[in-house]
Amino acid sequence: MKCPAVACLWPPSPPSHRISAAAVLFHNPPCLFTGGADGAIVRWTLSGHDVRPLALLCGHSAKIAALAPCFPDAIQQFSSNSICSNSTPASLLSACENGVLCVWSAGSFRCRRRRRLPSWAGIPSHLAEHPSSPHHICIACSYGESSNTSVLIVDSGTLLIVQTVFHGSLGIGSVKFMAIVPSLEETDKDMQAVFVVDGNGKTQFLPLSKDYAGRDYECSTSANRVSSSDSLAGESSSNNGGLQAAAIARDGNLLALIYEFHCEFRSISNGAAMGEISLPCTNLGDEGSFKISGGMFLHHIDFGNASNIHICAEDFKRSFALWYSNGSATVYIISILDSSVNCEPHCEVPAVSLRSGGGSLFHLCQLNDCLLRLESTPFSMGDLLTWKPSITIWSMAEARMSRESVPGKCSSSVILGEGGFSGIRFNPTQKVDRRLEERHQNEILDSNLGIIASRKTDSGFNFENPIISCSMVFSGELYYPQYAVVYGFYSGEIKVTHLQSPSLNSNSMEEDSLHHSKLNASGCFFSGHTGAVLCLAVHRMDASSRNLRIQRILLSGSMDCTVRLWDFDSGSLMLVMHHHMAPVKQIILPSTLTERPWYDCFLSVGEDGCVALVSLETLRVERMFCGHPSYPSAVAWDSRRGYLACLCQCMSTPSDTVSTLYLWDVKTGARERIIRGSASRSMLDHFCSCINQSILGEATSSSPLILPIVDDSGFSQSKQTKTDVGTVSVSSGDMLKSSRKGTDFVESSIYFTNSNKGKLASMSMINDANSNLVVNNSTKHTGFQHVGQSKKHPIICSCPFPGIVSLEFDLSTLVSLQHSLNSDEQMVSQSCEHAEEQSLHNEPLKDDNFATEGLEGFFLRFSLCFLHLWDIDLELDKLLKEEMDVYKPNGFKIAAGIMGDRGSMTLMFPGLCVSLELWKSSSEYCAMRSLLIVSLAQRMIGLYHSTTVASSSLAAFYTRNFAEKVQDLKPPSLQLLVSFWQDPSEHVRMAARSLFHCAAPRAIPCPLYGQNTSRPGTPHSSVIVEENIHSEIVSWLESFDIHDWVSWIGGTNQDSIASRIIVAAALVVWYPSKVKSKLAELVADRLVKLVMSMNDRFSSTAAEILAEGMEGSWKSCLGPEISQLVGDVLFQIECLSGTPADSVKYSSSMTETICDSLVGILLPSLACADIVGFLNVIEDQIWSTSSDSPVHLVSLKTLARITRNSPKTLALYLDKVCFCYFTC
Repeated sequence: MKCPAVACLWPPSPPSHRISAAAVLFHNPPCLFTGGADGAIVRWTLSGHDVRPLALLCGHSAKIAALAPCFPDAIQQFSSNSICSNSTPASLLSACENGVLCVWSAGSFRCRRRRRLPSWAGIPSHLAEHPSSPHHICIACSYGESSNTSVLIVDSGTLLIVQTVFHGSLGIGSVKFMAIVPSLEETDKDMQAVFVVDGNGKTQFLPLSKDYAGRDYECSTSANRVSSSDSLAGESSSNNGGLQAAAIARDGNLLALIYEFHCEFRSISNGAAMGEISLPCTNLGDEGSFKISGGMFLHHIDFGNASNIHICAEDFKRSFALWYSNGSATVYIISILDSSVNCEPHCEVPAVSLRSGGGSLFHLCQLNDCLLRLESTPFSMGDLLTWKPSITIWSMAEARMSRESVPGKCSSSVILGEGGFSGIRFNPTQKVDRRLEERHQNEILDSNLGIIASRKTDSGFNFENPIISCSMVFSGELYYPQYAVVYGFYSGEIKVTHLQSPSLNSNSMEEDSLHHSKLNASGCFFSGHTGAVLCLAVHRMDASSRNLRIQRILLSGSMDCTVRLWDFDSGSLMLVMHHHMAPVKQIILPSTLTERPWYDCFLSVGEDGCVALVSLETLRVERMFCGHPSYPSAVAWDSRRGYLACLCQCMSTPSDTVSTLYLWDVKTGARERIIRGSASRSMLDHFCSCINQSILGEATSSSPLILPIVDDSGFSQSKQTKTDVGTVSVSSGDMLKSSRKGTDFVESSIYFTNSNKGKLASMSMINDANSNLVVNNSTKHTGFQHVGQSKKHPIICSCPFPGIVSLEFDLSTLVSLQHSLNSDEQMVSQSCEHAEEQSLHNEPLKDDNFATEGLEGFFLRFSLCFLHLWDIDLELDKLLKEEMDVYKPNGFKIAAGIMGDRGSMTLMFPGLCVSLELWKSSSEYCAMRSLLIVSLAQRMIGLYHSTTVASSSLAAFYTRNFAEKVQDLKPPSLQLLVSFWQDPSEHVRMAARSLFHCAAPRAIPCPLYGQNTSRPGTPHSSVIVEENIHSEIVSWLESFDIHDWVSWIGGTNQDSIASRIIVAAALVVWYPSKVKSKLAELVADRLVKLVMSMNDRFSSTAAEILAEGMEGSWKSCLGPEISQLVGDVLFQIECLSGTPADSVKYSSSMTETICDSLVGILLPSLACADIVGFLNVIEDQIWSTSSDSPVHLVSLKTLARITRNSPKTLALYLDKVCFCYFTC
């Protein structure tokens, strides 16, 4: 089982965020989500007047095309005339322009599923909810090669395509708007259709078939049945300016077509014009000063003060909102009478002043009776633009000015709250360059949201801290960790920030030095670039290189079209290269398994379409791959086989995009093949799947989110990896390993030792150990490189977005690090014998185990520095500092995070209150984080006895004290905790059981709660009918749904069922008074079946629970079946102890674990429960099995245990006991 934990380091300056999509989820409190042009999704909390960012959802690397609520766990109900009501909270579905879909679960908003659409589907542009099936989402995709369009129905739980509604060329233009409406066919009113609108206002209906209901597999059959195209827009005049947006009423009968200067209302059924709203009628300004950006129909709102609008009672009323390019908005009350629309303005949102809103993009969302205005303001940083988001809440119900007071003027809305990113202050003296505005005009136009930027750009922003343009993390070797963050700024400077601690770099344990032991950020600057730094990389030179003076080289590419090479250790500039004619966007390093001469080379990718191969030995360009029509959006380098793949997107028009893949031979520099169309993406995915490395290198500033997405073991039972294109013969483990490499884990090791045994491990001890063994670089690299290549780094670092650093801590690697390092040291000691003979200091190596303990102690304390929740228990914090030398990092903004599916992450914004939101909203997060910290604390006790008090206090805090100090914390998930009861590590098993016992009284599932017990926070229930109790428990135990917590640990639906059986059985044994009395009877048979199923994750645990509760709970339920169970257990033991051919499907470790549980725990308890039946079964087994059968020895051991522990129970059956003794 996986148990990762994520910590996040935020930069001093806030990230750039240009809003391209938005969605509101009506939780308690409501949540706003804004998708950015860089692929980031920000979750905002809207509580009262508080508007602040809460989390950053990292799952996309391209512009967010659309966001929509979904219900992955909803029960499907197919009814076209009613909207399906669902009690479960809504999740979020996001789609980006590179075809990646993500489902973010409710509560913690962890990515529960991440998948790329097949390449033939095209680029997602719109999402629409399915009214009658909330489990499904409709997706519109476009592909510019032949103006093809795909309309798909996708299961929001698995992200599999369940129906292809349409695939081909539409009778209209590119899709501008999409919704699902009732079908217009008179023959079948229950059918529904996908309603699409193009940029000219033309519409088309795509009928939905009913035969896809319940499908959960990929369906690629196209259903091209469409209705005739009808132009509802009438004659489109040239001064309309093109369709900006479209909206449809909730009943599906009224369509609004929004142009730049007016809005038309038309009937869906016949296309007749019913009215319009012209821009001059709003009296908000001259027509040339601003334009209409978008509009939407609002949900039902009781305005209260709308009584002065004279509308007949029989009129059907709607509310409609229009917003404009200057940030203003107007809300209308629409009434339909005699096939005509009457629009009366009700209230307005004032415009943003040009001083603060020049060039801004705007969008509106509805939140109950309020409007949310989303603003993205640009400001220039040299030749680039960066964006600041801000959100304001405006009340439509509370108006400060009535319409009677000022004739011809509607009332003004009241602002209730505002917020945004902190760290930016307004400076009216700085102006955005007009050249930048013209250059980014295509970016400013957002067709999905209908946003238009004002051409007047006369304002700017000044930053309190320098803005980061790119970043990367360097971690050093596994045996010599040196964590550093490299930042590149818009100013052209580069800063290397080392994560070092005097406590981790000092041998002194004196009390007077404790207050100096803090994890601080120290760094150095590299200056020389005249433009923004766009890419970074750190390369470790090969030991056999001719240039032995420089070990690590920092590579940087910039807007000034140069690539600079720096000595990473000394900070001196080595070389400036001018082989590109445009900004350098990417630097790619070879795989660590690459041989010379390609190992000491790198690739530079520029906006001029050229890819250059540069040698770090000769310091010159060796190959230049030219001829790409544009900047390669994706580059994959197979450095072992010598091939290069470059994917380019040729954009002749914004709606016409053709992907082309270029394959190059690196050795000769020749272009081997060109692949165009949808096959280019498929070929690139296949090409990347055969490369066991990152698509853009390892120690670079490339985001790990750009890696190819493949199925992992959690959803694929096959040993092969299934992709969207086909099946690639590569293991899931290799692909996951490849996808998690976001930093430089140089796969070489340095042997070390030290004689300072007895002190708490410090990094200086590890550093000093290197002085005991002085060898040349060539010998070290040759002797140790093979050791670390197969070892997983316990802390994986990456930068999903510029300036944001994520640290992923793997529990299984951290608690098993000593065993892994000990096995490595045996290999290293053999490899370095020749090196010791040539060393200058021929001193004997001492205390090898302490070097291992010192490195393990460093990783454990380094992890606790970032994972512990500081400033909650000040006494505990002081104890950690004084006894364990674990300090809160200084100079960083630390935040919590959650690991999602396939490399995705949910990173919280910094702040104690924000971190506590996770503990209050997700029981899975509480279980995972508590389990990891308690396991590390227990490992520290075993490693250093001097830290017993602090480690015990730390474990007690996360098991009991935390819930007492902070109210409304979610109890840990019991199902998740029992999944670790059979973990290979003893510390993890102990931590999981301790957390279970502390959380069980307040975390018992509702279907299992007893009648006479009242659940905290729920009223006392009345007497429940016996049949309802039975059905409620059975439905909970036998549910085949894959719950959200299963994806946290990488489990399957079988694990979900087995864990529920373990939880129910454990509650029956240890908390019988808190559960329903009928639970023991219903779970007993399922527990026995789980024991006999030989499940490597739960069978041993099930055997222990069955044995422990045999006398008090299970004996009365099983009754005469106990003797039969004894025979089954003996037969199972014989099968597990058979020949390797007979037990080939069982691993040796699993066989040993299960046999120990069956022989040492379960059989003695079964024998004590039914002595007569046990002796009869043994007697039958002795006669029916051979003399060398393990049943004889097992029977003898069991009789010996019973005789020693319960001799009185055998007194009445001495004859049979003696017979069995002598026969065995």
